[in-house]
Amino acid sequence: MTTGTDGTTGASPRGGTAPGPQPETLRFFGTTWLDHDGGYTLRRVGVAAGSLAAAVASCVVLRFAFSGLEVAAIGSFLNILVVLMFAVCSAIAYRKTWEGFRSRPADPGREDNLRGLKTIGFVGSLLAYFVRSLREAPGETLLRAEYETALARYTKRRTTRTGNPAARKTRRGK
Repeated sequence: MTTGTDGTTGASPRGGTAPGPQPETLRFFGTTWLDHDGGYTLRRVGVAAGSLAAAVASCVVLRFAFSGLEVAAIGSFLNILVVLMFAVCSAIAYRKTWEGFRSRPADPGREDNLRGLKTIGFVGSLLAYFVRSLREAPGETLLRAEYETALARYTKRRTTRTGNPAARKTRRGK
């Protein structure tokens, strides 16, 4: 398989994949999001149920951790601070995860700096994954738009090519 400079993949001389851009794979879905085949609906149901179950289990674990803080009698101010921290971090993680389904990050360095915050607010990320999987595979809209743009660019480039370019060069030289 050969890869062009614009990220398109062409077929190798022995066969293999079709020429042109290839769809990007999604976690848990592979390329089934393209034609909604290969158990796409069941995968979406599974991802929705799994992310909701993980969010609920995470909340239970966080409740046990909070109970430990209450037993330690660290004070109501710190208890409120811990709850507020998880709430704010979860809201930020939800928002950033949701934005990641619609567009690529403009500044990847900034996203790397927010990694710790998103880790603390993992419940928000799980809930964003759950809500998005009710409608489509998370990230499907973004990948579909990128794939259709690449396909249109590839088709336009292929249809504008006519004749043998080597023959034109020899005519110009004479």
